[in-house]
Amino acid sequence: MTDKSDIRPFKVNVPEAQITDLRSRIKATKWPEREIVTDASQGVQLATVQKLAHYWGTEYDWRKCEAKLNALPQFITEIDGVDIHFIHVRSKHPNALPMIVTHGWPGSIIEQLKIIDPLTNPTAHGGSASDAFDVVIPSLPGYGFSGKPTTTGWDPIRIARAWVVLMKRLGYARFVAQGGDWGNAVTEQMALLGAPELIGIHTNMPATVPPDIDKAAFSGAPAPSGLSADEKHAYDQLAFFYKHGLGYANEMANRPQTIYGIVDSPVGMAAWMIDHDASSYALIARVFDGQPEGLTRDDILDNVTLYWVTNTTISSARLYWESHLAFFAPKNVPIPAAVSAFPEELYQAPRSWTEKAYPKLIYYNKLAKGGHFAAWEQPGLLVTDLRAAFKSLR
Repeated sequence: MTDKSDIRPFKVNVPEAQITDLRSRIKATKWPEREIVTDASQGVQLATVQKLAHYWGTEYDWRKCEAKLNALPQFITEIDGVDIHFIHVRSKHPNALPMIVTHGWPGSIIEQLKIIDPLTNPTAHGGSASDAFDVVIPSLPGYGFSGKPTTTGWDPIRIARAWVVLMKRLGYARFVAQGGDWGNAVTEQMALLGAPELIGIHTNMPATVPPDIDKAAFSGAPAPSGLSADEKHAYDQLAFFYKHGLGYANEMANRPQTIYGIVDSPVGMAAWMIDHDASSYALIARVFDGQPEGLTRDDILDNVTLYWVTNTTISSARLYWESHLAFFAPKNVPIPAAVSAFPEELYQAPRSWTEKAYPKLIYYNKLAKGGHFAAWEQPGLLVTDLRAAFKSLR
């Protein structure tokens, strides 16, 4: 008999019948008329989603993604009553720094696949052996191949506790943590737990916004006086997101169980997911228009298809219902912290706010390119930052 806390090997194997069913559902989509404006102000444009659906239903091959995942060491272990799925790649270099990397919504482990080899095998990617990491990439509870909680209470704080258990179970007595989106919330909460094993964090979606600035942005007020150019830019980005980008978050925070329609319609689910934020949507629209970008059509559909084959639309949405943390409010993280501020993030955190939010800031970089899904869109830039960010903690 196996102990539930055993670490069990895992392979992805989606039955062919599920793929056939997916294609037939895409083909049977009931389409509305196109939007009555010439931009994306009414939401995901019909032309974009029809291009996505055509490629998804005719050319896209999930088996390529499955093979990519199965080429990596994957495992399942039960923590706090829920099966946690994770990728775990150990570096061949001695003294590699262990790092747990957490995705967000509408992301998944697919987001981080491009950074695994450069982090674990730096000498093959322009780095030195002293840059090596051991990498652990879990699927959040209710996401991907992790189990779905059957009781309430799985908020970022509880997930943070589970991640500390996971890293200790893997034998790591000291490690760092990285994340963006929900991954940032979980990573910051890990730092607040005071686990002595966690020696530093890195975030690409830092929570730095001063309360008065946040309140003004949320209300749609003009920018407060006295802001620097960087602060004013961040304010404008934040105000735009609060006005145009919060619809999905509000629905999932209030009524996650109601979104049955997108559990039943692959195209509905895909549209819901790619409408996360204006910059990411614009990038995805360009990709389906055939423009080369940080993402490919397959990248986007690998992630969307993962949600479909695991039936995690509602179970993933519940994290918004569970969490009562303010997304952008500083949490006074008490341990060494590093920040990469990407220009197309929901807001590009200015150094001034970042220094106040993270009293032990060890690294800050304002990047010239990249958005919300940093590891996915700009893996090279993120890897360079992670190497630099944690150098002082090795």
